[in-house]
Amino acid sequence: MARLLLFNKPFGVLSQFTDRGSPTARATLSDFIAVKGVYPAGRLDRDSEGLLLLTDDGQLQARIADPRYKLPKTYLVQVEGDPQEHALESLRKGVRLKDGMTLPAEALRIDPPDLWPRDPPIRARKSVPDAWLKIVIREGRNRQVRRMTAAVGLPTLRLVRWSIGDRTVAGIAPGAFTEIAA
Repeated sequence: MARLLLFNKPFGVLSQFTDRGSPTARATLSDFIAVKGVYPAGRLDRDSEGLLLLTDDGQLQARIADPRYKLPKTYLVQVEGDPQEHALESLRKGVRLKDGMTLPAEALRIDPPDLWPRDPPIRARKSVPDAWLKIVIREGRNRQVRRMTAAVGLPTLRLVRWSIGDRTVAGIAPGAFTEIAA
């Protein structure tokens, strides 16, 4: 039976078990997960937080990570600025990035979510407003959500992947994981 781990990746942690090529040691999955034979199904940038799935089953890993299966990925995104409806509508229609148009996303403004504190915290600037968005995408380009929000004039301050399909990070502390039936 395949193993499936749901890991709440903290800010600053690489989505891999080793850090090759860096002159200074950076935190990796091996600092948090001592389970042999599991590998990440997809990636989550070092400066992003939240759900990362790991499995020992190559076929399951492909179904989770491969964009052709179009698993929805839900992100809670703190952005700089005051999102107007036209910016959200642009996200919903698809945004032109340097590597082409994105697929349409679900995008809506939400109240600030009840999340764990980020370490280090987001720098608060009293003169610059910020807001929270819930964005759901079904593809996985490099730094896609950050590039999409920047393209509509809303730079990302904090990015938390909340769910992949019906699997969620709810109830899992940063740096912790839980194993579920695959």
